[in-house]
Amino acid sequence: MPYSMAPEFVVVATAVALPFVAAALTPLYYRALGERTGYVGAGVALVCFALVASQWGADGAVGVPWVPSLDVALRFYVDGWALLFAGLASGVGVLVFVYSTGYMHGEPNLARYYATLLAFMGSILGVAFAGDLIALFLFWELTSLASFVLIGHHTDQKEARYSARMAMVVTVGGGLFLLVAVLLLSIAAAGVAGVGAFDLVGMLRNPAAVQAALREQGLFVPVLGLVAVAAGAKSAQVPLHFWLPNAMVAPTPVSAFLHSATMVKVGVYLLGRLRPVLLGGEWTLLFATLGLATMLVGAVLAVASTDLKQLLAYSTASHLGLMVAGFGFANHYGAEAGVFHLLNHALFKAALFLVVGIVAHEAGSRRIDRLGGLWRELPVTAAIAGITGLSMAGIPPFNGFYSKELLFEAAYETAVHAGGALAWLYPAVAVLASVFTVLYSLKFLSIFVGERPAAVGGLGRAPAALVAPPAVLAALAAAVSIDPQLAVDAAVQRGVDATAAAPTEVAVGLPAHLTVPVAMSALSIVGGVAAYPFERRICRRIELLNELRVTPRPAWIYDYWLTATDAASVRLDAAVNNGLLRTYAAWAIAAASALALIGYASTAAAVPAIDGAGATPAMVLVLLVAIVAAVAVTIAPSHVAGVLTLSILGFMVAIFYILASAPDLALTQLVVETLVLLIFLLVLEELPAFYAEAHPGVLARDAALSLGVGLTAALTVLVTARDGDSPPTYLAEQYVENAVEGAGGANVVNVILTDFRAFDTLGEIVVISIAALSVLVLLTMRRRGESP
Repeated sequence: MPYSMAPEFVVVATAVALPFVAAALTPLYYRALGERTGYVGAGVALVCFALVASQWGADGAVGVPWVPSLDVALRFYVDGWALLFAGLASGVGVLVFVYSTGYMHGEPNLARYYATLLAFMGSILGVAFAGDLIALFLFWELTSLASFVLIGHHTDQKEARYSARMAMVVTVGGGLFLLVAVLLLSIAAAGVAGVGAFDLVGMLRNPAAVQAALREQGLFVPVLGLVAVAAGAKSAQVPLHFWLPNAMVAPTPVSAFLHSATMVKVGVYLLGRLRPVLLGGEWTLLFATLGLATMLVGAVLAVASTDLKQLLAYSTASHLGLMVAGFGFANHYGAEAGVFHLLNHALFKAALFLVVGIVAHEAGSRRIDRLGGLWRELPVTAAIAGITGLSMAGIPPFNGFYSKELLFEAAYETAVHAGGALAWLYPAVAVLASVFTVLYSLKFLSIFVGERPAAVGGLGRAPAALVAPPAVLAALAAAVSIDPQLAVDAAVQRGVDATAAAPTEVAVGLPAHLTVPVAMSALSIVGGVAAYPFERRICRRIELLNELRVTPRPAWIYDYWLTATDAASVRLDAAVNNGLLRTYAAWAIAAASALALIGYASTAAAVPAIDGAGATPAMVLVLLVAIVAAVAVTIAPSHVAGVLTLSILGFMVAIFYILASAPDLALTQLVVETLVLLIFLLVLEELPAFYAEAHPGVLARDAALSLGVGLTAALTVLVTARDGDSPPTYLAEQYVENAVEGAGGANVVNVILTDFRAFDTLGEIVVISIAALSVLVLLTMRRRGESP
């Protein structure tokens, strides 16, 4: 693509870079302003929001070269999907920074907190605008790093450290899957005209050609699976959902920003971004199923929650499943549901997290069974919770209803057109999950009604710095509820245009007549309200399933995997680091042989047929003596006999070189063999006369290793001797004629050194490693014999 330093590039680059610059300067701000540093962060977020808003309506790609030889550039892609996500990140960021100034009062390490929060916001903006796969991956990983620091903000708490490590392992592990997907996509895109290897913009402009290239090379399904794991890890999809509830140990502003509005939606954003390239039958089967399963599991676990933040955490996973399922359905309703719910969920869920922070700040507890009647002392907070809680439930006319209705449309249309009974599971599961959604939403709102428990005591008025941010979000949610089409026209429509397979006009509003999706909404609302009186009984049933480990409870998988990994590492350490030279040498030689064999396999090196032409009777006799000597080494009665027998093998190789008209090699072999023989005999003088009997397993390992090394050496000789039917002389001539130009070298010598440097270096590393290990073992075992 052509690169541009247009004003658009400067604006977008400034929006992405400004939070990182501010993060680097935060220690200086904090020295001067103290806890008011949060207002600086709010100002930075506001500037970023203004810069993003200035691009509203723009559409195009700008960038500058980064690694031209690999076609890697710092590309930024501006379209409706990027602007919506970036606008949410910076807009909600303003409110979170303001909220933090009141909520984080008196907390330690605030300079680190605000700096990391700024860096996180910059990373999200980078993901949103990335137009290059490498840039996308780098910003993706930066979000994981920043979230690790923020989740573990309270470093003195064991639970915070545990949860931060859990989030890091899952999200960074998912990032590795994304990296492989990026590499496979680059392989396919490199063969598409007009698309660079890592040019995401080019892929989005030629989605059909890129998908055809993926299918032709057999890479489509692998890429699809890798993207699913990466997005599922980031967006807490089943079975990788367990890290999100544990991450709620983070301060409430972090939960509102990372785990409702931005970070957990990065996986959803990736699916929306790649949807035009990967959309197909496999896409729908995978992501519609994955999303609806997460929607149901998250809603069920939210109902059984006893902590407000835990309830919202499971709810977040459930709503992320709704978005993933929306993007999974191939019809236009799916894209509309995914994009619109991304906006709606950010408004009501971020506000609800901030409401929980107010409740915990004033009531001193987040336990649902210990709270009630809070509307009397917290009327504004109760009103905010009412608007956003009903939006979360999907009750009309609140904004969450409209995007959930689009999901019902998408599921129903898919079932109708797909055919087959199994396809009807999509709308059935969507309705069942929505019943539980209504139920846990009513459970959340119950803390504001009824009688106040005596344990709560008197409550004060929440500070304006805590109430204003969720009030703004609730007002925006109310505005979308009153006129959803206005929100669609202003932000959602262009996001749908960027993610839908074909242009479509989004139209939303309250239903005017009864349809199947409307009946699905009514059924979910009635079912949730009817189930509320039996909420405690339902919770006990869910807890029973949790105790039986029927439901995927958080951290089971992670803890089991972590325990198994720790046990395996202990066993591996005992097997590798046992202080024995033969073990260290075995691992070093085995690794070198494996690397060589993998290199041959990856380059599809041909092994020519051995016809024996040119072999004389004298050569055959010498080789037979060498074979006999090699066998004799293994049964030698003493070390001295073994070394002398081994020298016979070496001298036979030297004689073979003479017979093959290679006197220079023969002379080198004789000199080396003589020196090795003398060194061995001198060393044997200082070694114990007797070693313990070797274990049969050790002997079997050494025998297998010897065969592997011999196979590697034989293959090395064969694949380098000739290529197919071409004689060695012909190959040498061709190499000399073409190597310099082909490799870009100055002469054939440096080209040879470069071409064969990898094998040469590998051999040197092995030799030096074994020599160093030998010296180390001899130094530590001078006074005792070695036992195998």
